[in-house]
Amino acid sequence: MTPPLGPRPSPEGPDTRAPAPRRPLPWAAMVVSLTMVSAVALWWGSVPVGWRDVLDAMLRGVTGRPLQGAAAIVWQLRLPRVLVGLVAGAALGISGAALQGIFRNPLADPYLTGVASGALFGAAVAMAAGQALPQAFTGLAEAGATGYLVPAAAFAGGLGAVLAAVVLARTAGGRRTTDLVLAGVVVGSVLTAATTYLMMRDADRVRAVFSWSLGNLGTVGWPQLRLALPGAALGSALLLVAGRPLNAIQMGEDVAASLGLPVGPLKTGVIAAASLATASVVAQVGIIGFVGLVVPHILRRLLGGDYRALLPASAVGGALLLVAADLGARVAVRPAELPVGVVTTLLGGPFFLYLLKRGDRHAEP
Repeated sequence: MTPPLGPRPSPEGPDTRAPAPRRPLPWAAMVVSLTMVSAVALWWGSVPVGWRDVLDAMLRGVTGRPLQGAAAIVWQLRLPRVLVGLVAGAALGISGAALQGIFRNPLADPYLTGVASGALFGAAVAMAAGQALPQAFTGLAEAGATGYLVPAAAFAGGLGAVLAAVVLARTAGGRRTTDLVLAGVVVGSVLTAATTYLMMRDADRVRAVFSWSLGNLGTVGWPQLRLALPGAALGSALLLVAGRPLNAIQMGEDVAASLGLPVGPLKTGVIAAASLATASVVAQVGIIGFVGLVVPHILRRLLGGDYRALLPASAVGGALLLVAADLGARVAVRPAELPVGVVTTLLGGPFFLYLLKRGDRHAEP
């Protein structure tokens, strides 16, 4: 007897054909909060800037008029910083939600397949080989390609680590998602050891590599936005169309396959798109942890488990969290700044422990 064509009801996932439930209040709250936080991030900082200065800077920047004083601070420093934060947070948020769906594990995050370790290794190699470390680290050099050495190496290292994990998992004969996770752990451990070795050989680079590993939006500008946006936008767009297939995956891979869903290519595509989006932003801002872990989990409780709504909501929520965290990093110890990765870790660490404790409490004896 042939299985039914429609999805089977299951407590593990929503009906893939049913319309996504509309919950306008959380959406409105996120959009309003994101707008307000972004506006405050343009106005508030170590240098006082008025609202009129912000509006004047926007007008001058859009029309191409000369920038000076407060207008230059807003347009050349704060605006690209906010925009990069929006792009990076959205990419990390939606990547985390998609990977949690494909692995069916709320503890999955964008760095699960070795992207972070690979990017850090690539950045460490570039910093050790580069002759002009400050320019290479900030990526703001206008002359030559030196300023893009670290981001390019980090991007290549991140994608290379994911590819190595996939090849290792397939070579070992593994076809389960857990095999890829284990391969990512192995690749990440090897690359972390190699990075540590490079840092020990070149002590002058230790601080730069360590600072990069914490994540920082303080050194970004318009060049970083132009480099991060294409890959982050493409990867995020590919993930957005995977909402319905991810809903089917929640009912089990066998059920999804019985519905005609190509489970293997779907998993590969989701992992590739998430890795592209993550590597694109990590290469520019460093490793910013817990955004892709915390945001999807919170929004799943507010919006439900339908990935047609959860994926775009995680993009908005990730952007909100990262811009707000960066604002806190800027004003917490003025006039100095904290790396934004420190702030997200301080927020996400306790939340991760809560998830572990909650999992233990609901575990079967």
